[in-house]
Amino acid sequence: MPLRDCSPRESGSFVVSDPSPAPASIEMSQALYVCAHEVGLALASDHSAIAALVTRGLHGPLLLSAGSELSAVLVDEVRRLHPERIVAAGIDEGLVGNRLPASEVEHLAVDEAAVLLPERASFERVWLVDAAQQVEALAAVARQIGVGVVPVAGDLRGLAPWAREAISGASEVELLSEFGEDARWQLDVVRRNDELPGGGLLMFEPGTAGPGRRLVAAYGHPSTSVLGVLGEQSAEEGIERLRSIAEGYGADGSIVVPTFEIIATVASASPSADGDYSGVTARDVIRPWVEAAAANGAYVVLDLQPGRSDFLSQARIYEEFLRQPHVGLALDPEWRLKPHQFHLAQIGTVDAAEINEVVEWLASIVRDDALPQKLLVVHQFRFSMITNRDQIATPPELAVLIQMDGQGTLTAKHDTWNALTGKQDADRFYWGWKNFYDEDSPMATP
Repeated sequence: MPLRDCSPRESGSFVVSDPSPAPASIEMSQALYVCAHEVGLALASDHSAIAALVTRGLHGPLLLSAGSELSAVLVDEVRRLHPERIVAAGIDEGLVGNRLPASEVEHLAVDEAAVLLPERASFERVWLVDAAQQVEALAAVARQIGVGVVPVAGDLRGLAPWAREAISGASEVELLSEFGEDARWQLDVVRRNDELPGGGLLMFEPGTAGPGRRLVAAYGHPSTSVLGVLGEQSAEEGIERLRSIAEGYGADGSIVVPTFEIIATVASASPSADGDYSGVTARDVIRPWVEAAAANGAYVVLDLQPGRSDFLSQARIYEEFLRQPHVGLALDPEWRLKPHQFHLAQIGTVDAAEINEVVEWLASIVRDDALPQKLLVVHQFRFSMITNRDQIATPPELAVLIQMDGQGTLTAKHDTWNALTGKQDADRFYWGWKNFYDEDSPMATP
């Protein structure tokens, strides 16, 4: 009898239609093998048995059964392959002998303590599957054709570093489960893997990506010390000062990121050239600070005080910076005037509808450029500053944070904090606290 050529076919771009390990193993065998000298058999739920087969190594396909017995489709596939040897692990000897064609049968001893760990090596191809699947078993099947399997639970950007590296390093990535409409652009973000300062792709979520992040910022304008501590030194000196200030803010395990909150448009007592009572800072003034932050692992927030202009029109001025992964945006309603209003005659106000125009535009930048989650800050110390706050959109592209920036005694600030965070919509947002060096007495500490 001539020897059979049972070499597997090239897998090419083969993708299983069902990511469940048992049907996937059969489908892969049917696609790659016309026959087999040897097959491995195990139950898909028995990870110790699969680990035993993987450790031994097979000269043919690994076939898994979904139930506690050998399924009809598995039996049919073994008969089609007509192997000379069956290597079984964790399967009753009687089942193999009674249901499968006469072959040499090797029963492997199974160490019940053996663990089937997901492969974390580099792969040219990676399959993403729902973490609720039997991922370890599917990974053992996929490894036969050199494919890595990454389990996903929730936002793809929250994957552990090893998983993000596997995805970004692969030539091909396929989604084998239904992850929702955001999965495609999130995959682009993970593949680019342009991380935030401090690591990761999500601004504040700890999840599997590591500890949470806390931004400790100096506020002000690069050209003057009158508007805040940021302008009291150069960008490089500001980084060093922030590192000193930030001591203690990481005591809970958070990653502390030094941050510049730069007032990009400054409220003006006199009308500007366009009559908006808002002075626009030249991009060339801001650029060195953005570059220094990038070089030193710091974040930048560009703050807008628009006067009679609107937030979106002013945000567009700084689009080149906002397309960078380490630059976010802040909206300050205190300085948003209605027609015929003047600064300091009243506290400004903005409706959620205008904020949402910025949200939609900024989120589109994140999606289009495959950027990590971007911070959007909205300042508030009075309820009247934001109307319809509960209608502010909080899409996954952005981390929308409300900054409690009232000044005064610590008791007064805590009262303001409790009032603002006590509303029913408060859990929709992240929250920030602002210290005023000269006005707060005593000043809050970590």
